[in-house]
Amino acid sequence: MARPREVPTLLGELAAEFAGTLILILFGTAVVAQVVAGGVGGHDSIAWAWGLGVTLGVYTAGRISGAHLNPAVTVALAVFKGFAWRKVLPYSLAQTAGAFVAALLVRWNYSEVLAMADPGHTIKTQGVFSTLPGNGALPVHEWGAFRDQVIGTAILLFLVLAVTDLGNNSPAANLAPFVVGLIVVAIGMAWGTNAGYAINPARDFGPRLASFLTGYGTAWRDQYGNLYFWVPIVAPIIGGVLGAGLYQVLVARFLPTTAEPEPGTVPAEREVV
Repeated sequence: MARPREVPTLLGELAAEFAGTLILILFGTAVVAQVVAGGVGGHDSIAWAWGLGVTLGVYTAGRISGAHLNPAVTVALAVFKGFAWRKVLPYSLAQTAGAFVAALLVRWNYSEVLAMADPGHTIKTQGVFSTLPGNGALPVHEWGAFRDQVIGTAILLFLVLAVTDLGNNSPAANLAPFVVGLIVVAIGMAWGTNAGYAINPARDFGPRLASFLTGYGTAWRDQYGNLYFWVPIVAPIIGGVLGAGLYQVLVARFLPTTAEPEPGTVPAEREVV
């Protein structure tokens, strides 16, 4: 006789967040290493690989944890969608751990190419793992990057909620991860200049820590020598809450109500199979 599937435990949800973020960062940091250190590809390949990494990460974790893969998403869902606050820190730590492990794998795999392109492991290739104002080359400072990350993450959360809101004109459930990936591609193509579109504290801090532990002594600072690591942590959280709030004010409150589970949450029950 068929038994109902059990609701995932917190451990299962954290494992899914770890795995989904690991997949995301495996593709994201590797494509930057390929372009910056290997000279293969360009900005478009970076934007597409990051977007596809998001898509594959969401497909990996979505059924178990809701596939946040981003502390800014987790916090915004806690503020506006009823996600449990007690899970915010564990989710964020699991996401950061997945990003850290993925970056270590990329660092190991591309070690020869990185050493050839940048023997001193300097700002020149630091951007493979973590973001910099103006991508380390353009005249943008930390507060310009901060502004950029607030705006970029607000766009991300506004659109993620729009395309996953079952009361809206959302894509079928099996296509939602692909559309979310396209959102990231679009942000990368339009909002990547001022701060490298981190739009995700785990995506930036986990690889930044991995690079620091493997030879990048300047990992916490930008090209001006200023402490920068806090910008892609604080600004995306602010931007995520802002974008989710704008979606609630401008769109969600005018939609018909639905009894379906909110996006980014784990269903209370599972179907019998």
